Amino acid sequence: MLDLKFIRSNLNSVREMISNRGYDLDVSRLEELDLERRKRLTTLEELRHKRNQVSEEIAAMKKRGEDASGIITQMKDVSSEIKEKEKELSRFLEELDQLLMVMPNIPHESVPIGKDENDNPVVRSWGEIPKMDFEALPHWEIGERLGILDFARAAKIAGARFALYRGLGARLERALISFMLDVHTKEHGYTEILPPFMVNATAMTGTGQLPKFKEDLFKIEGWDYYLIPTAEVPVTNIHREEVLAEKDLPIYYVAYTPCFRSEAGSYGKDTRGLIRQHQFNKVEMVKFALPENSYEELETLTRNAEEILKRLKLPYRVVTLCSGDLGFSAAKTYDLEVWLPGQNLYREISSCSNFEDFQARRTEIRFKRDKGKGTGLVHTLNGSGLAVGRTLVAILENYLQPDGSVAIPKALKPYIPEVDIIGPG
Repeated sequence: MLDLKFIRSNLNSVREMISNRGYDLDVSRLEELDLERRKRLTTLEELRHKRNQVSEEIAAMKKRGEDASGIITQMKDVSSEIKEKEKELSRFLEELDQLLMVMPNIPHESVPIGKDENDNPVVRSWGEIPKMDFEALPHWEIGERLGILDFARAAKIAGARFALYRGLGARLERALISFMLDVHTKEHGYTEILPPFMVNATAMTGTGQLPKFKEDLFKIEGWDYYLIPTAEVPVTNIHREEVLAEKDLPIYYVAYTPCFRSEAGSYGKDTRGLIRQHQFNKVEMVKFALPENSYEELETLTRNAEEILKRLKLPYRVVTLCSGDLGFSAAKTYDLEVWLPGQNLYREISSCSNFEDFQARRTEIRFKRDKGKGTGLVHTLNGSGLAVGRTLVAILENYLQPDGSVAIPKALKPYIPEVDIIGPG
């Protein structure tokens, strides 16, 4: 959520930056509500002051033994007016809050202006795209031929956009989760978290999923619980309504969780395979940082995610999301895109974002300066390290052998020591 004082002081630039993000929001209505709020608040404060004065006068009259019935009636009238003004102010505050809740974050000055993913500049690339002297295949064909992925039976059990992993397919997925967690905890300094896989509406609101993206979520009927769309939600909310010590920042957390998304609005997109599922596994990195260091932390966060791809020897590139492609809560995002030979394109495998104080204002996560210089809002960051299913997709397509088998990356050998090749059956 944006700071109302910042919006008030930078109304024209905020309007322009929101427009650059492709949002059509009535910023003028927000300005009207803010002006009316301040006007009504001033009136209310004057009435409260008047009530206090009358109360003091009544007390003085009673002390002197004078009849205060007339002035008591006057105070009742003032109290009734105060209650009415408070109700009116509450209605204005509610509408103002609703507008602020659906207003996206302001892009960082380094974010390029653009409309969509076609305007995302490439920052760097790593690895060589494999040259295959045989036909490259999409992962769903590879997985089904090898008997490690079963989409038909998953559909029978649950429906479309689900997968059933078999044998070495399940082992490979589990190995990837352990490998990612080990690298991030043992080498990158993250503390492992195993959070709840369901959260309440307050947690979802804190990270920005509610109220704007309600249709993308799976709600538990009859309960104030949602299945998490990413570990970002429970992990960021660990420190909700807390004041952290400056000396304890930055804080690094990493969590493996299943993720659940309705994929609303994606009808007809990626209907085959593991790319766009209702349920998938992900390892997520979350950071709490000081404002003055948060963009350095974004760079290291991105490098941490890249390291997983490098060790698996999967070619990838890093792009900066332009203003029109930026996520709702993010101020700046790098996407890591892995090369998929079977589809002959790069696909997103991680998004690494700095939200600045956007989420911290909603979750009330503050920090206290060590030398008594007051408090401030922390900056929150997160990034996939990585999306596990998509990493398995990249391995199947990049490590495909001429005979249809798939080699196991060397980095995963400690986790599947007895297997070098996944062959049919």
